[in-house]
Amino acid sequence: MIEERWGTHPGDVKHYDTAQLRKEFLVEKVFEPDAVLMTYTHNDRLIIGGALPVKEAIKLETVPLIRSEYFCERRELGIICIENEGVVSVDGTDYALAYKDAVYVGRGSKEVIFKSKDASKPAKFYFASSPAHKAYPTAPITEEMRRTRNLGSQATSNERILNQIILSEIVPCCQLQMGLTELQIGSVWNTMPPHTHSRRMEAYFYFKVPAEQSVCHFMGEPQETRHLFMLNEQAVISPSWSIHSAAGTSNYTFIWAMCGENLAYDDMDTFTADKLK
Repeated sequence: MIEERWGTHPGDVKHYDTAQLRKEFLVEKVFEPDAVLMTYTHNDRLIIGGALPVKEAIKLETVPLIRSEYFCERRELGIICIENEGVVSVDGTDYALAYKDAVYVGRGSKEVIFKSKDASKPAKFYFASSPAHKAYPTAPITEEMRRTRNLGSQATSNERILNQIILSEIVPCCQLQMGLTELQIGSVWNTMPPHTHSRRMEAYFYFKVPAEQSVCHFMGEPQETRHLFMLNEQAVISPSWSIHSAAGTSNYTFIWAMCGENLAYDDMDTFTADKLK
């Protein structure tokens, strides 16, 4: 199952009401038992989605929207395990994944299958996919390969651990970049100071948001910001012209996925909080 979202102009978005803003940018449902759910955005043609194998293994099938014989015929794919333990099988090779483990799937891979190790504790797999101009080898990204940065501070309520997982410096890839950021207890702000990167779009997937809590995601041009209240295991599309930041009523974790023409992670235009409107 796949949803389609169109690209948007910042001049139009400033006129959206809450319902329209949520319709265009919020992905409210990412997981469904024994199914693969996907959202296709025309912003750099990124696909984000979730797989939740409970009673049986699930194959990642192609969809009519991308007009391909198989899903990765012209695409690369990044998969991160966000809960429990599972296995991703790519063309017959099994990759065991625990929490925060990942696998990069290269263009031309014909069969991708998601499995849980224990049906009573099903694995949840979040993934992102972008068009790929070249085939790079499929490869697992283990704990030893992840790059971590300690960012922010307790004083500014944004102490967090940035885990870079899929970058060209870690595994050869075309344009996809993915990582996972963990807010520490007592910290609620992510991506401060906020920024834009005109050469890449991004999507955020928020999870580990406690029951009855929420995350308020901020988007829009720096001088025309808007907000979306989000719940656990929901995602948001961030066009290249938009900031992407949030404050939660508790600490939380999120996965970021980027694609575009520039692989330089630090290529961004930053705006300090006092410059926002």
